Amino acid sequence: MSAELGEVIRCGWASTPLSIAYHDQEWGVPVHDDRSLFEMLVLEGAQAGLSWLTILAKREAYRAAFDFFDPELVARYDDRKVVQLLANPGIVRNRQKIEAAIQNARAFLAVQQEFGSFDAYVWRFVDGRPKRNAWRRLDELPGSTPESEALSQDLRRRGFRFVGPTICYAFMQAVGMVNDHLVDCFRYREL
Repeated sequence: MSAELGEVIRCGWASTPLSIAYHDQEWGVPVHDDRSLFEMLVLEGAQAGLSWLTILAKREAYRAAFDFFDPELVARYDDRKVVQLLANPGIVRNRQKIEAAIQNARAFLAVQQEFGSFDAYVWRFVDGRPKRNAWRRLDELPGSTPESEALSQDLRRRGFRFVGPTICYAFMQAVGMVNDHLVDCFRYREL
């Protein structure tokens, strides 16, 4: 990750215009808005087995297809809506992932009911503040952690799907529960 004088140093995975914009503006920024948290939960689940860049490229289509990630609307989707989503070339057309997003919306609403917000629920897994790591190389980043395993287990107990420990860790990184920017990345100190 060396850089010429004046060149911005960022995490090595941010290498395309789309991934650079996401890295520089969103990844690792603490999120406390429930709709944004629901969006990232759905998108991370959709990413399973695919690249994050694929999902980022489809993000706007996902927003349109899933009513801008309003969990109350998504929770009411029926079989007709599933068929409509399966025909949408702008999203990943995987029945299990689509049905999981709908089930997750229902479980999300139950969590909001119990805890007052999904934000209040999910941030408990990092004691309410971002965990700051100090990685020097991308290959040091773990695929999961005890916190992501605990979150995964609790989400599954509550009826969520496509929320394994690796997906949960990617979610935690995305919403800023964990600062996994490399130490020489310009965003590390900013966050």
